Amino acid sequence: MAIIVKILGSNSASFAHNRHHTCQILQVKDKYLMIDCGEGTQLQCKRYNVKLSKIDHILISHLHGDHYYGLIGLLSTMHLYGRQKDLTLAGPPGLKEIISLQLRYSETRLNFSVEFTEWVPENIQTVLETERFTVDTIPLDHRVPCSGYLIKEKPNRRRINRELLKETLPPSHLHALKSSEDVYDKDGKLLYRWEDVTKPPLKNVSYAYCSDTRFKPDIIEQIKGSDLVYHEATFADDMKERAYDTYHTTAKQAASIARDAEVSQLLIGHFSTRYKDLDVVLEEARAVFPHTSLAIEGNTFNA
Repeated sequence: MAIIVKILGSNSASFAHNRHHTCQILQVKDKYLMIDCGEGTQLQCKRYNVKLSKIDHILISHLHGDHYYGLIGLLSTMHLYGRQKDLTLAGPPGLKEIISLQLRYSETRLNFSVEFTEWVPENIQTVLETERFTVDTIPLDHRVPCSGYLIKEKPNRRRINRELLKETLPPSHLHALKSSEDVYDKDGKLLYRWEDVTKPPLKNVSYAYCSDTRFKPDIIEQIKGSDLVYHEATFADDMKERAYDTYHTTAKQAASIARDAEVSQLLIGHFSTRYKDLDVVLEEARAVFPHTSLAIEGNTFNA
């Protein structure tokens, strides 16, 4: 199973150079997740053909405006479009109060239910679990409580090698073989050994989203071996002190996290408005970790 990541916004703080506030859409099998929801997100959804009706889960990293100011507008538009299916919303403490307050004073009663999960800062916490994948928080170091998210596919079962089957088996038998269990007939006679007719499972994939943070090497263990990692890279390394003072990371630092975590691919984003041309941050990151790409809006990446 692939995790498909579409970038809707990649700038920090404010709009500049045709770059918008942070937002990403993830497709994990048949589920759609949104991570962060900066101002103007619903317009970006329209621009890049993202159907709001498909989004069932929204994950907010922290309560700075460039990461959640688009949320109340998005929820209101979902309501106006007649949405009725439930939505899950995960984020830091205070998110439920903020959204509830805005809905109350605008006298808005949503057509659909919103299930809030507020994580505990500095803790690794599972905020979403489905049949196919889990979402855990990645505690980060920012001026306000902030967590990234690790989306990880659950271990896959073995695959049937149908060329080695002599007959069509019922679903219960196929399920047993995929689960590394032998299959017997009604008299207890062995029909198939699982190791004889199955192939190893496909690799389970993972995507790590590391939002606003100071350089934080202790996240390496949690994201180690991820197929794709997004890490903020607000500044080039000549602004390292500025990055530290504002609780952000440089492109070089983000690349060193990816290198030391032995990940497959790195995306960098959350660019400062001082960079109209992003070559400087890309080249800096690639000097440390060659498999680095810019999180350019409209682009899609596969984990």
